[in-house]
Amino acid sequence: MSENTMFYQCLTDFIFVEHEPEKADMIFVPGGNYPEAALHAAKLYLEGFAPYVMPSGRYSITAGKFDSPVYGTECDYLCDILLREGVPETALLRENQATYTYENAIYSRKKADELGLTVRKAILSCQAFHARRSLMYYQEQFPETQFLVCPVVTRGIGRDTWFLTENGIDTVLGEVERCGAQFHQIMREHMQKI
Repeated sequence: MSENTMFYQCLTDFIFVEHEPEKADMIFVPGGNYPEAALHAAKLYLEGFAPYVMPSGRYSITAGKFDSPVYGTECDYLCDILLREGVPETALLRENQATYTYENAIYSRKKADELGLTVRKAILSCQAFHARRSLMYYQEQFPETQFLVCPVVTRGIGRDTWFLTENGIDTVLGEVERCGAQFHQIMREHMQKI
């Protein structure tokens, strides 16, 4: 970052969460119609970082469908990528109900519980600009789990580039807004439980 953009650093550090991968119980892939997160998850799986990959997603709630003549759901699309990259079917734990990020976490938790899986440590393979919000949702649903965010840059929006284009600025500041706005209800629900 140049000197005249240093004041963006706090936003950059907040949104672009990233960890080195470590051995884990699971790799989670929040839904979407972009291949990069699934490709990255396949690489991590093949390098032996986790025995399972759980792609999640039905379709985007805003679109109301997954716009593909080949795949019925985002999960189907992501699984096809994972299979083509060498991840065996036996390692795929499919979650195909979620229509937005919070549901990715909710339904992934339900699927893990249905399968009787204990997830002590997990890798989250997501878009770089989506890292913080994805992490917050998955942490909320898996409070006992240590998450390692291993993101991938998509649409050219990364830690060192987001502030260089209007699309990057709009995307990242939109994530900042959603991190606040979408957590109001979640926080209120947690307060009621205390």
